[in-house]
Amino acid sequence: MRKLIILTCFLAFIACKEEKKEVDNKEQSEIAYASFGEKITDENVISKEEMAAKFENLKSGDTIAVKFASNINEVCKKKGCWMKLDLGNDKESMVRFTDYGFFMPLDSDNKEVIVDGRAYVTEISVEELQHYAKDAGKSEEEIAKITEPKITYAFEADGVLMKP
Repeated sequence: MRKLIILTCFLAFIACKEEKKEVDNKEQSEIAYASFGEKITDENVISKEEMAAKFENLKSGDTIAVKFASNINEVCKKKGCWMKLDLGNDKESMVRFTDYGFFMPLDSDNKEVIVDGRAYVTEISVEELQHYAKDAGKSEEEIAKITEPKITYAFEADGVLMKP
């Protein structure tokens, strides 16, 4: 009987240790990202190619809730108040943050991110395009070349996860 109790205690101890390992591994995967804005997870994420296809099907005024992964092509160099994400095939999405509630680090270019929020199609005015170009550190000549509004794939992010 005593051996049975000792064996049971030993097996219970081993089981607890394995469960702790699983919890620790889950915590480590969550720690693999820097988090900005609302807390989001890396679950149910679509690829940048899938997101590009969704944008293609949107009309002006449409909005969809979505979470997708991509790379940062460019981030605002003054405050980190916007970023442009790669969608493949020379397309990108302009991302702003809900109520300017958070900003991205200024050195975030080329980092992998997951964004969660709302995607929509919009037209950006010449003045706004010039403002973004100035924020991005473009030259006066490059800014002066902006003379027409642009239809753009826009995204308002509630939360962002960024790989270090």
